[in-house]
Amino acid sequence: MSRIGKKPVELPSGVTATVSGQTVEVKGPKGTRSFTATDDVTITVDDSTVKVEPRGKSKRARQQWGMSRTQVANLVAGVTAGFKKELEIQGVGYRAAVQGNFLKLNLGYSHDVDFEIPAGVTVTAPKQTEIVVEGIDQQLVGQVAANIREWRAPEPYKGKGIRYKGEYIFRKEGKKK
Repeated sequence: MSRIGKKPVELPSGVTATVSGQTVEVKGPKGTRSFTATDDVTITVDDSTVKVEPRGKSKRARQQWGMSRTQVANLVAGVTAGFKKELEIQGVGYRAAVQGNFLKLNLGYSHDVDFEIPAGVTVTAPKQTEIVVEGIDQQLVGQVAANIREWRAPEPYKGKGIRYKGEYIFRKEGKKK
């Protein structure tokens, strides 16, 4: 039995959820998000809770049970508080700035990197060495942060590059004389 799946998802005040078929739509102060579940689960909305139940005892139904409940919980978290990823830039001369719909990155290349900010997320650079990615879609926020980090992933010798805030980089010793 799924320990995650059997917990109901609480809806805070100001958040409403509607179910039509297998699609759950959650509206909150930050926006609207929806999720379409597979036919292996049944989703019901009570007063201020959303419950997910498996249809049958098959392995796939039990797998989808916990996953669907987590997806609905993430929808609720996204429309109430939103999601946020923070990135740090380390390296001499490495910097970031937001100009319009582009994130301009100086990462030691012979050219500047212009990263187009996709719709659905907001990217800010409070300092030249910090980037903050925010939005209501957890998957999109994580993907945008990963795409930015991909331009110059941290290297193990000097630790230069773009890293997640608080990320530990395993450092290697350089070559000896």
